[in-house]
Amino acid sequence: MTVPFATSARSSVGIEWELMLADRETGDLVPRAPQVFDALAEETALERFTITQELLTNTLEVTSGVGHTVAAAVDDIADAIETVRTVTDPLGVELMCAGSHPFAQWYDQQVTDKTRYHELIERTQWWGRNMMIWGIHVHVGVDDVDKVLPIVNALSVYLPHLQALSASSPFWAGDRTGYASNRALVFQQLPTAGLPWPLQDWTQFEAYLDDMIRTGVMADETEVRWDIRPAPRWGTIEVRACDGMSTLPELAAVASFVQVLVEHFSRELDEGRPLTTIQPWYVRENKWRAARYGLDAEVIVTPDGTQVPVREHLAETLERHAEIAVELKCAKEYAGVARILADGASYTRQLLIADTSGGDLREVVQHLIREFRGGPTLREHLAAMRS
Repeated sequence: MTVPFATSARSSVGIEWELMLADRETGDLVPRAPQVFDALAEETALERFTITQELLTNTLEVTSGVGHTVAAAVDDIADAIETVRTVTDPLGVELMCAGSHPFAQWYDQQVTDKTRYHELIERTQWWGRNMMIWGIHVHVGVDDVDKVLPIVNALSVYLPHLQALSASSPFWAGDRTGYASNRALVFQQLPTAGLPWPLQDWTQFEAYLDDMIRTGVMADETEVRWDIRPAPRWGTIEVRACDGMSTLPELAAVASFVQVLVEHFSRELDEGRPLTTIQPWYVRENKWRAARYGLDAEVIVTPDGTQVPVREHLAETLERHAEIAVELKCAKEYAGVARILADGASYTRQLLIADTSGGDLREVVQHLIREFRGGPTLREHLAAMRS
């Protein structure tokens, strides 16, 4: 089969952010997404951003337009959130984000009434019903289809870095899991989810899709749910490995890091230089280490098995590509990665709140709600980060 790869502006950015809807007082998830979506459908029809429903009725996803800079995409996200709040605030519904809800149970949640979601649950059963997970997706435009799979493979070296920076699911259904990102290991249970296959070129990707569609595993390429995947319809590489970011500045930081890495790899290919990749078994081990230990993980970064603390390798990478961030006009957002290294990712903050409140996970939820608000408005919070 032939799968066209759409034209997109090189290193353009799009961001998707999955958000929980929670009761303001109790912190419990509430099934209000259909009501909020219906209330905003007409008002947002002509906006750059979009607001959509997801698998569960406790979730909305806000998506930016195509931005030439991370700042432009994040501004779209901020506008979308302010718009959602015009409906949720009067309802007593709060917005929050993490890879998992600290205490919610799957059997209390409702599935959105769409055929594709009902079909997913029918096929995947218990694992599908347990998909109480929230994440971010970062799209970056690629100017040549022949670059796509080499860049996906090179990005796989940095999958644990992205997972550690975003890790925000240390609790699951009321239990302390011992993992920084429990979501990472839950999501890979779905068919076609998990690590990307180490394909070498677009022809191999087309052959993979042909096999999967012909045998009824999936309907089309949109059902490829890899942690890092080609997105042919948009002409992008989409990074899906991250837990839901708990704040807008952290979302901007991770999006800028992805954009800079993709641009760096694209430049290396332009110069005819091969991209560093590591064996698939190292990629799998790195994913587990980052899920378990977060920013305290040691990761394998070269084919000969060199291991370094992920914090150290992140710091080196940030310094090495700082000039690209300047050229892409995302230096301020990019600096946010160093702030995550200094202050800790969301999982560390959640664990601290739990420890200081005697294990009260409702306090953890209230912390996430406060953190998501980030002050009077999210836009002001982001402006403070940029100043």
